[in-house]
Amino acid sequence: MVDLTVEFCGLKFRNPVLTAAGPPVRDSIRIKKCIEGGAGGIVTKTISVKAADPYIPRPHMAEVRGAFLNTELWSELPPEEWFNKHLREARVATKAAGIPLIVSLGYTADEISKLIPEVENYVDGIELSVHYIGVDPKPMQDSIRAAKKSGLPVFLKLSPHPGVDPVLWAKKAIEAGADGISAINSFGPVLALDLSTSIPIERVKGLPVMGGDKGYGWLSGPPLRYLAQRIIFEIAKALPNIPIIGVGGVSCGRDAVEMLMVGAWAVGVCTAAILYGPQIYGKIAKEIAEILDKLGFKSVEDVRGYTIKNWSKRWIRFKSTPPKLYTDRCNGCKLCELSCPYDAIKVINGKAKLFTEKCFGCGLCVSRCRQGALEMPL
Repeated sequence: MVDLTVEFCGLKFRNPVLTAAGPPVRDSIRIKKCIEGGAGGIVTKTISVKAADPYIPRPHMAEVRGAFLNTELWSELPPEEWFNKHLREARVATKAAGIPLIVSLGYTADEISKLIPEVENYVDGIELSVHYIGVDPKPMQDSIRAAKKSGLPVFLKLSPHPGVDPVLWAKKAIEAGADGISAINSFGPVLALDLSTSIPIERVKGLPVMGGDKGYGWLSGPPLRYLAQRIIFEIAKALPNIPIIGVGGVSCGRDAVEMLMVGAWAVGVCTAAILYGPQIYGKIAKEIAEILDKLGFKSVEDVRGYTIKNWSKRWIRFKSTPPKLYTDRCNGCKLCELSCPYDAIKVINGKAKLFTEKCFGCGLCVSRCRQGALEMPL
C-alpha cells in the first residue's frame, strides 16, 4: 500500500494534494468542502489589509480552449470577516480532519505586519503572495521577515514574471528566512477573445472574455504546468533540501506525479477545483496512489526528485537516432504516419513500418503513439 502522507516544516499532510489560494477556498464554507473532498492540507485565499471588492473587474474568470483565465485579485471579503469567522471555523475543521491550515497573506511588509497578529493563533503556516510588489527581491525579503515574526513556517509563492530568475528569488527568499517555496502563480497578462461559432452572428463580440480596462487576464490550468515544472525543477536542483509546493495546472494524478518527480514535495490545486469541484482533491490523491503502486514506488518520498536523481540517464544527442518500434503493440491508427514530416514511418497492412534512412530522430511519433509502440532509446 502506498504511503501518501507528507511531512515538512513540522507540518504533516494526509496526502500531497493541497488547496491553492483562489475561489475554492474563498471562505470557511468552501474550505470545509475541500476538506470533505479529500484535500491533504488547506491554503486559504490570499488575505490583505482590505477587501479586493470592488476592485475586481467583471467578468473575471473564464474557461478558454485548453486553459483558464482570471483577473482575480486577493480575497473579496473584508479581512475582519476572516479574523472573526472564516479562520476560526477553518481552524476547527482542519483540526478535526488532522490536516494543516496555511493562510495566504499579501503583500508588502507593512501589510503583513498588520495581518500577522490577527491570524497567527489560528494557522499552522503562512504562504506569502508577492504578486504585486514588483521585480526587486528586497520588498519580498522584507515581507518574509515580517511574516517570520510569527514563528510559523513561511512559504514564498513565486510569480513567473518576465525577467525574474526564479532560482535567484528562491535563494533570496531562503536567505530572508523563508522555510519553503510555492511555485508558481498564474502567468500573464494574456488575451483571449469571445469568438464562438455556436451562437448567432449578432451575438459574436470578438472582444476580450475578461473585464477590466484592457481585457487582459492571467493564465492557469493545464498549459501552466509545463512552465511550473521547469521552475520547480530548477529550484529543486539548486536548493535540494527546501520544500516546494508545486502549483500550476495539476488536474489529475499523473500531473501531480510529474510535479513530484521534478522536485515538488506536495502540489497545490486551484483551477481544477473550480472546474470540477472540491472532490477533485481526493480523486487526484487516489490516482497518485494508483500510479505510484504501478510504478513500484512505496511512498511520495520515494518518487520525489526521481527525475533529478536519474538526470544523467537522459539523452543528449544532435544526430539522428530512430525510435524503437514494437510492432506487436501497434494498432495501425496512423497517427505516426500522419504527423511525420520526414515520411519515415508508414502503416502497411495494419502495422507501422519505420524507414530509418529517412528518420531525423525528431521524436514526434513517440509522443503521438497512444499504444506505446514507439520509444526513444536512452
